[in-house]
Amino acid sequence: MQWIIFGLVQIIVMITVYSYFKWRKKKEEGQTKQIINREDTRELYELRAMRARSLNIPLSETVRPASLNDIIGQEEGIKALRAALCGANPQHVLIYGPPGVGKTCAARLILEEAKKRDISPFNQHSQFIEIDATCVRFDERSIADPLLGSVHDPIYQGAGALGVQGIPQPKPGAVSRAHCGVLFLDEIGELHPIQMNKLLKVLEDRCVHFESAYYSKHNTNIPQHIHDIFQKGLPADFRLVGATTRSPEELPPALRSRCVEIFFSPLTDEHLISIAKTAAAKLNIGINQSTLAECAAYSKSGRDAVNIIQLASSIAYEEGRSFISKSDVEWVANVCHLIKRHSSIIPSHSQVGVCYGLGVTGSVGSIIEIECIATKAISGTGTLNIRGAIMEEDFNTNGRRLKRKSMAYSSVENVCAAFYKVFGIDCRKYDIAFNIPGGMPMDGPSAGIALSTALMSALTGRAPQSSIALTGEVTVNGEVRAVGGIREKIQAAILAGAKKVIIPQANLEQAKGFDIQIIPVSNLHEVMAVGFKVSGLVNSSVSAGRTEQGVFTS
Repeated sequence: MQWIIFGLVQIIVMITVYSYFKWRKKKEEGQTKQIINREDTRELYELRAMRARSLNIPLSETVRPASLNDIIGQEEGIKALRAALCGANPQHVLIYGPPGVGKTCAARLILEEAKKRDISPFNQHSQFIEIDATCVRFDERSIADPLLGSVHDPIYQGAGALGVQGIPQPKPGAVSRAHCGVLFLDEIGELHPIQMNKLLKVLEDRCVHFESAYYSKHNTNIPQHIHDIFQKGLPADFRLVGATTRSPEELPPALRSRCVEIFFSPLTDEHLISIAKTAAAKLNIGINQSTLAECAAYSKSGRDAVNIIQLASSIAYEEGRSFISKSDVEWVANVCHLIKRHSSIIPSHSQVGVCYGLGVTGSVGSIIEIECIATKAISGTGTLNIRGAIMEEDFNTNGRRLKRKSMAYSSVENVCAAFYKVFGIDCRKYDIAFNIPGGMPMDGPSAGIALSTALMSALTGRAPQSSIALTGEVTVNGEVRAVGGIREKIQAAILAGAKKVIIPQANLEQAKGFDIQIIPVSNLHEVMAVGFKVSGLVNSSVSAGRTEQGVFTS
């Protein structure tokens, strides 16, 4: 009997203790829930209060293009982009161009246009996912990859309920979020090489494959959708639109071969004036044409023009004026250390030994001033010097350190060899010096005919034609070969005030559509005939022993 009573007492005590702890736990959970609810209510109230407050919309957003017609100066680029993305078979695209010309806006608006076309595979569910390659945090261990996606293994902090059970969790990246839409990858040239190779694999497979040491297809605890992702991959069928300020040669050939390449042009003064005028109208402030021209002269992109107008308008409002004056723009330029661009770099008069070549930096054409002097060597062999920013390259291969000679210097040597073969001029008898003033770096063979013209001018003492710009490679046989970036170079020549552009005959098809006289040449005889406006040149086989001043014929 005592044992029965003792057993009942134990059961009662256990029930009492269990009930107490259960009540205690329920009370604590209730208190915790109250605290969470109270905290949630407070945070929600603060969040709603924050959303209720806002500053006015920045001027840069109000002037952002709302339609393709609002994008200034890129008619050809937009036409090409529309052809690439709005058809029945949209393509991957690479857009080259300087910053602030509307590459991102154009791609976004083109997608919206494509979604409205019946033949397009894009529809109302297609998203425009934008990501900046310079800001993508990349981990070589694949712990985190916002571009391609990653796997959250159970060992990582915050793995959650699935992680407690030892289940790896695939996390989709931007490529999967862009499925059946457009992935816009800004500054794609800055992407890590490993990521670039993985991205190319995704473009080929149209899905992302994940790996994890914690995954086993025999693990029945793993949810079916995770089995499906690991075995079949995560869908990533999208169209890539990559934008870059780099030149095409700096991007991997494997990427370029998969994409349509489209070029956006630098903005002219007229375009920048139009953007500044629109910005002033948005601010409801007056501005005259000369002030707009001053603003454009200090702007390198549309963003620069908008920023100048915004700061200048603030100065005007502070002084109680309803218009922006030229002095306001000059004050902004001085405070912000802006450098004024001169619309006409090539002067209207020519000088002996001076000519203007054309180059490309990134995807923007540039003018390269070339100076040359040549004097008879006093005794023995003359010297050949090139001053200015002439680029060279060091690289390692197979354990050896190699130094590549400047291609610009090689171009000068080719020119000297061609002068001897074509004109019978032995440049070794002269002390010849070239200079590239202004710190403009020069590399590549495309300055060949410009170097030839400057050298011929220095040797003969005759100035070349005024207002001409030249680009083309010269071989040792005096032939003129094709060069790259011809459209960007011609655009730079127009902006610099050139009246004629001399280009290789092989590049003529690429030079159509410009409002400037284009003169194709195929050899040094034609270069000199055009560059010095003469009817002909004495043939080297007939002119042995003559002086260089007798090169030209009437």
